[in-house]
Amino acid sequence: MKILYIHQYFETPDENGTTRSYWFAKRLIERGHQVTMLTSTHDATTRLAGVYNIEDIKVRYISCNYANEMPVYKKLFSFLFFMTASFFYAIKEKDVDLVFATSTPLTVGFIALLLHKIRRKRYVFEVRDLWPTFPIEIGAIKNILLIKLLKKIEKKIYKHARLIIALSPGMRDGIVEALPAAVDKTIVIPNMSKPDIFYPRENLKDIAAKFNIDLLQFNVIHFGAMGVANGLEYIIEAAKDAMKRSIHSVNFIFLGNGAVKKQLKNEVEKYLLTNVKFIDRENTYVTSEIVNCCNATITSFLNLPVLQTNSPNKLFDSLSAGKPVIVNSAGWTKKLVEEYNCGVFVDPDYPNQLVDAILDLKNDVEKQKEMGKNARDISLRIFDKEILSNKLVDELEAIL
Repeated sequence: MKILYIHQYFETPDENGTTRSYWFAKRLIERGHQVTMLTSTHDATTRLAGVYNIEDIKVRYISCNYANEMPVYKKLFSFLFFMTASFFYAIKEKDVDLVFATSTPLTVGFIALLLHKIRRKRYVFEVRDLWPTFPIEIGAIKNILLIKLLKKIEKKIYKHARLIIALSPGMRDGIVEALPAAVDKTIVIPNMSKPDIFYPRENLKDIAAKFNIDLLQFNVIHFGAMGVANGLEYIIEAAKDAMKRSIHSVNFIFLGNGAVKKQLKNEVEKYLLTNVKFIDRENTYVTSEIVNCCNATITSFLNLPVLQTNSPNKLFDSLSAGKPVIVNSAGWTKKLVEEYNCGVFVDPDYPNQLVDAILDLKNDVEKQKEMGKNARDISLRIFDKEILSNKLVDELEAIL
């Protein structure tokens, strides 16, 4: 079976972003299938436009920039440009048995829809974020006509897909709400843990020294995208609260880049917050070493209904690393950490709760160990990339 895989932000572990599509493509190849990946030369990859063989994945990089820091109009241009350019290559690709399109953005699904209409290609659509609900709720899209158009396209994509993959139960509910008829063809395959890359081990002192991480302090890290949706001002407010309370044994670490990073740095400088540290984005392996040097992780989002459906990569990497996870989204992630006792939920409107939760973990070493052990356990039993990659391939093979 030949799969045409469309993902605007494809990345490998040697780069510094989400690697879900890499692991899925690798497993498809291991199971005897061919994979052609259409992607872009966005800011997280160092490759130039062209065709590459990456561990037997045929990857075509289309010259198209994208960065979280871009203003909305530039992001929309990037989405439309990639859609147009990748469709040009997709329609010329021969002997394609199945198209696998993964959002975001929604325009990636539109490519699959066009291939279905023009070439009668079967396609699977993977929903990583609910579009257009997500950009509407965060205020990125406000034009009423554009919203109506995007909602119409969303329903069309769902209607003609052979299978829809949601990354969380909340996303599945959002899909069914948009198109009730999709209920029987929508499944959940959550984001994956990478227990062979993120795992508990001795701290590397040279890593701690290189990134100036004080191993004698209680270090809490937020790693990954630093966009508007992450609501990272919440963590800065917690850092302020900790300083006011004269708590000097806790450090807040931000690892990554994004639209709000400069603003956050300005806040830290303005309020002379000595308990906040920023580290630029690193590849998967270095990120794993940095996370291992920390005591707990934070997965933060704005207090919006659509963001309660999220299935964030950083949470599953935290589970693999055996770290207690602090979440502030009252949705699936809250249920997960409470059901498996692998972390703590804090109210996104009260930063002082984050400080209290951190102090509770810091002062209760046994609780730390228990939550870390539980986190590691479910990363192996439920969310391991090996398990979820096989599930994905089973579903695609069943279509044919």
